[in-house]
Amino acid sequence: MSYSHQSMGSGSRSGRGHEFGRTYVVRPKGKHQATIVWLHGLGDNGSSSSQLLESLPLPNIKWICPTAPSRPVSLLGGFPCTAWFDVGEISEDLQDDIEGLDASAAHIANLLSAEPTDVKVGIGGFSMGAAIALYSTTCYALGRYGTGHPYTINLRATVGLSGWLPGWRSLRSKIESSNEAARRAASIPVILSHGTSDDVVPYRFGEKSAYSLAMAGFRQVVFKPYEGLGHYTVPKEMEEVVHWLASRLGLEGWR
Repeated sequence: MSYSHQSMGSGSRSGRGHEFGRTYVVRPKGKHQATIVWLHGLGDNGSSSSQLLESLPLPNIKWICPTAPSRPVSLLGGFPCTAWFDVGEISEDLQDDIEGLDASAAHIANLLSAEPTDVKVGIGGFSMGAAIALYSTTCYALGRYGTGHPYTINLRATVGLSGWLPGWRSLRSKIESSNEAARRAASIPVILSHGTSDDVVPYRFGEKSAYSLAMAGFRQVVFKPYEGLGHYTVPKEMEEVVHWLASRLGLEGWR
């Protein structure tokens, strides 16, 4: 299956002045029904994401694959690499970099804001990319970023592979305080998958993320464990994602 594949520069900057890298686009071969921004993991780039996605049998989806800014990362002792936000040790006491999360979520929202109104939009990602995808989804439900600024993108689906949910501790109370937030949380389908042998983002974080979303009122959360899988994707996992997206987004001609 052949797809047209292009890249474009980005002059957008995060809150700390870090410039986002190149954005890669995989254009649909069939009728354009959906656009999904796909977010790479720590130290990766949009090019590798686009190479994975262009092989999927989803001809009605346009994929937008941005590249995160290069920034010092606490987890790596301050060594700079591409990262959607700063992160220290991935643990139960992880302190969230709200400024970095908001800057990346806003960059993603800006990419989706130019899509036609009749096209369904969604977000997906791997590892740290999954974390920012889930964070963006909570912004959608709450109708605002962590800083309080309005979030205006109408998300229709979220995919998170081998990731975690930033801000999980306070999410339930925030959603429950607003009927509109509860309505939006209940409306968006989310699929999470995680390998039981993941030695980078432990399996329990994927499991807890799904549980926290469900407890906060996200009623369409699917969690898929993969026995023995490490911190990477496998064809079976991507096949599940293909079927799930085609079903949830009502895509034509995806087989």
